[in-house]
Amino acid sequence: MATSNGTDNKTTPTPSSGSALIFLGTGCSSMVPNVMCLINPSNPLCSVCAQSLSIPPDKNPNYRCNTSLLIDYCGSNGNHNYILIDVGKTFRETVLRWFVPHRIPRIDSIILTHEHADAVLGLDDIRAVQPFSPTNDIDPTPIYLSQHSMDSIQEKFPYLVQKKRKEGSEIRRVAQIAWNIIKDDCNQPFFASGLKFTPLPVMHGEDYICLGFLFGEKSRVAYISDVSRIPASTEYVISKSGAGQLDLLILDSLYRTGSHNVHLCFPQTLETVKRLCPKQTLLIGMTHEFDHHKDNEFLKEWSKREGIPVQLSHDGLRVPVNL
Repeated sequence: MATSNGTDNKTTPTPSSGSALIFLGTGCSSMVPNVMCLINPSNPLCSVCAQSLSIPPDKNPNYRCNTSLLIDYCGSNGNHNYILIDVGKTFRETVLRWFVPHRIPRIDSIILTHEHADAVLGLDDIRAVQPFSPTNDIDPTPIYLSQHSMDSIQEKFPYLVQKKRKEGSEIRRVAQIAWNIIKDDCNQPFFASGLKFTPLPVMHGEDYICLGFLFGEKSRVAYISDVSRIPASTEYVISKSGAGQLDLLILDSLYRTGSHNVHLCFPQTLETVKRLCPKQTLLIGMTHEFDHHKDNEFLKEWSKREGIPVQLSHDGLRVPVNL
């Protein structure tokens, strides 16, 4: 498993390549650049956000869309399935930016961590990556989500949930989705496009349960995008001192300093990494407080000192992995 420390990781998979993780988005809900830094700039300027005015997004690791991961899963038969985690506000932008260079031809299934805007407001655009049918006569894309998320999405997108068309109403093309309810329970795994996932319930604020996911048999990967606290029962499943060491931890880190009521911030994130002791960690969910190059230099020194490799990820990063 290898990653890039900068923006030079432009490896493009071929039909014979193995599995890989493609980071479609690595930013917070408000994304980076922060709009206010551009329309009402501070003095001095926010150096991270100002880069967006002079550096194209595909060459700027500080340009961050809503957090989202694409799993290019190559099964034992050599066939590839494409599993998407979260479909946020920037979904269409990430499709345009990364699907072509990474040769992603479709989405086979979708998994949702929760029902906040940065995880679901791109659901309408799923039709853009489905075969065209003016009568909606296509195979639906399976989506796996908790009952709480399902209840919320039914209110946000009733036309994506309705099974029967009202008599006399016109046919309108919408995304075709097969909804599958999963449990907020580490002991109730499920399969999406042939890959086994274990739900990892975590607290996203003390009043809200969000799901992370553990996947991979040959390499154990945990993806936790929105978390303020990991309950002991979940921590056991993904810790070296519990059920076994992770090969890769992908973890939330909102602000560079301080703390937050519904997210881990950098100090708490690094303490969590030390506690879980994975073989490697990539951080996601960053605001404009993080400068990709400067903070990865800091993390190089931290990693040497602690013996646990940690780096900031970036949009478009592709990580080969043996699942």
